[in-house]
Amino acid sequence: MSTLNSLKMVNSKKPTSIPPVLHRRNKLANKVWEQLQLAKANKDGGTFTVKKFKTVKDSDGARKNIEHEKRIRQWWFIAADGKVCLNVRYGAKIIEFAKGKTAVEVNSADELIKALEIIKVAVEAGELDAQIEAASGAVRAGFRR
Repeated sequence: MSTLNSLKMVNSKKPTSIPPVLHRRNKLANKVWEQLQLAKANKDGGTFTVKKFKTVKDSDGARKNIEHEKRIRQWWFIAADGKVCLNVRYGAKIIEFAKGKTAVEVNSADELIKALEIIKVAVEAGELDAQIEAASGAVRAGFRR
């Protein structure tokens, strides 16, 4: 019993759900991570795919899980001046970083990767919570009739 006395004992309860703000933050951080991996793969000349499981019924009516690749669309594009512009999306909505500013402009693939890493850190730190909340509300409003 003396070995257990060296540990700090507390009364704790595991939370049953996470707050909605944290859920949205984690969702966006995961999507930014996918874009980061896609950018690294494009820079190296490779491809990046995410595997996803889908339940389907076969001809006998039995359900089975099949694995397929999830389509990932890149969030960046080449502007008319040759620079790379990056839009961050939450669902179908583009997040506005500042009033009227929806894109990050970079010069190369290396800078794109650095920009995505900075955005991921900012999302995880909660710096974009207000923008995520606004985009989430706009997405939810689209489902109401």
